[in-house]
Amino acid sequence: MKVIHSMMPRDAGVPEELGQCIALDPQLVLVFGALERFSDPAFHGRLRALFPAATLVGCSTAGEICGDGVEDGSVQLTAIRFRRAAPAYAQTLLQGPDDSFAAGARLGAQLRPCRPGNALVFGPGVGINGSALIDGIGAEAGRQMRLSGGLAGGGGGFERTMVLGNDAVSEQLVVAVGFDDALDVTYGCFGGWRPFGPRRRVTRASGSVLYALDGAPALEVYRRYLGEYAKDLPAAGLLFPFEMSSGDGTGGGLIRTILGIDEEQGALLLAGDIDPDGSLQLMQASTDALVDGAYEAARQAGRPADDGADALVLLVSCVGRKLVMGARVDEEIDAVREIFGGRAVLSGFYSHGEISPYVGAPECALHNQTMAVTCLQEPHALEDA
Repeated sequence: MKVIHSMMPRDAGVPEELGQCIALDPQLVLVFGALERFSDPAFHGRLRALFPAATLVGCSTAGEICGDGVEDGSVQLTAIRFRRAAPAYAQTLLQGPDDSFAAGARLGAQLRPCRPGNALVFGPGVGINGSALIDGIGAEAGRQMRLSGGLAGGGGGFERTMVLGNDAVSEQLVVAVGFDDALDVTYGCFGGWRPFGPRRRVTRASGSVLYALDGAPALEVYRRYLGEYAKDLPAAGLLFPFEMSSGDGTGGGLIRTILGIDEEQGALLLAGDIDPDGSLQLMQASTDALVDGAYEAARQAGRPADDGADALVLLVSCVGRKLVMGARVDEEIDAVREIFGGRAVLSGFYSHGEISPYVGAPECALHNQTMAVTCLQEPHALEDA
């Protein structure tokens, strides 16, 4: 496995690093970039001309991650050449939030014949229930297949995102690439957020819509705790997510971001499913705590098994983390780099939702406000087999 990273210029030129990506003749190219670049009608055609034989997957972002840190307004390319079998590709169009489980099932059905052990998934960052998407994939492809990836970012807004696949760029596209067990894949995910205020019971919820906490309208309760920040809703929701626990108060750690508000219903729209019998607690964070969280996510994934072979380290971090850290956002990338030395290539994006297995378990989930780390490597022992 050979991995080369490059920035895609705005003009038609081919700088040295992009030329190296093209010369690699990759089977897979990951593409993460600004919404404005993805919206260019000529964007996909130009990519396809550069990489005529490659599988193309990626999405728009709220910030692009590369080895040097975090960029805004760029397009980052990661070209991958495998020694063994190329990844399996699947895609479908999402027909709205209620289609999320079925869309996942369609992806899972396409991947199932290839029996991949791991898959990367990229979906829209608005108009989707990410939890249901993951459940749908597992229902068809098998719960043993581990998933990572994320939901597209929209440059800091929650109105429009785009996903890139083999044939097009679209606001409704959902894509996945599956890898066989010859690839060594490890995972880590961690937040760094800290609770404040009391834990409150969910007394009315449906899917990803939260209507009531402790019998009171959820939006009213949320505004009361946000104080002066409430005037900036829904954007302020990125700074104060919820931690979700089961009905008995256990199972904490899964974080949910507020994506929108419903004034008429007094409701909050969250990024994933809410346990209707569970409880929620507000969270807040400091930059130092989030940087420590990124380090912990990288530590969980661990260093590549073979430091002599190329490795791709995919980082998917939440736009809410980026907003909290501000000018210090590069520090969480630096924290991950401390763990992954040698020939590891760092690539990724700031998202509206992070997909990763739970640590030490095969089950996958949609996370929010989390740094999710996926390390992919084709060790020399397998390459030469």
